Amino acid sequence: MELKVTRYEVREGVATITLSRPERLNAWTGRMHTEYRWCLAQAEGDPAVRVVVVTGAGRGFCAGADARALEGQVEKGGYDPGTPEDIPTPGFGVRPEFDADFAYHFGLSKPVIAAINGPAAGVGLVLACYCDLRFAAAGAKLTAAHGRLGLPAEYGLSWLLPRLIGASRAMELLLSSRIFTAEEAEAMGLVHRVVPGERLLEEVYAYADRLVRHVAPSSLAATKRQLYTDLHRDAASAVRESRALLDELMRGPDFREGVAALLAKREPEFWPRR
Repeated sequence: MELKVTRYEVREGVATITLSRPERLNAWTGRMHTEYRWCLAQAEGDPAVRVVVVTGAGRGFCAGADARALEGQVEKGGYDPGTPEDIPTPGFGVRPEFDADFAYHFGLSKPVIAAINGPAAGVGLVLACYCDLRFAAAGAKLTAAHGRLGLPAEYGLSWLLPRLIGASRAMELLLSSRIFTAEEAEAMGLVHRVVPGERLLEEVYAYADRLVRHVAPSSLAATKRQLYTDLHRDAASAVRESRALLDELMRGPDFREGVAALLAKREPEFWPRR
């Protein structure tokens, strides 16, 4: 696919997807959604990729839906995602609960880290929330934004946000659609770390590199799958599934390397062993 509004690159086990419409603060369009899913599919299918980082070009992460696209929705009198029928489907087919826009992140086997370098509004906030981890530049502004447009909470944010920060805090942010800062988001637990903007990607890549080099890829995939699957079921089912996964992973090469490293009192060599 020819990438017009995103960039995709891979370096030392980390794939970076950059939303790239800086003149529009990376406002979201159907084209961007299509390219973004294509990039995720490349990362998911590449055994050399262990972690995915998502960020924005210029001074914004994603300012939400493009205003011109919203104007077109008014003229059409309804919602049009602006995506083709054959849009890539990374993360689909794992569980029916994950087979929907943005929920497909839960079906991916690799951690996705949002590097929120600037404003994240509307669908931009949605995208950040569906990533597995969030780092943000100091002072970055976030908002659900839908209330000021007369819309409902977008893309299942009413389901996801309470699970990330609790029902009461989520209710306040969603009802008010107010702007809140990265620092407030960190205090809520929505953002894992706030760092000076000029150091954001450095911090994110350092964290990603630790995952790449010190955590078994099989463990990353299994743990992520467990967490999102267990959100949909009872504790006993989670215990039974973890027992089955334990037996499966103990037969694999990552477990053998992990035990060998433990006994030898050295770091495990999960990268670049394969």
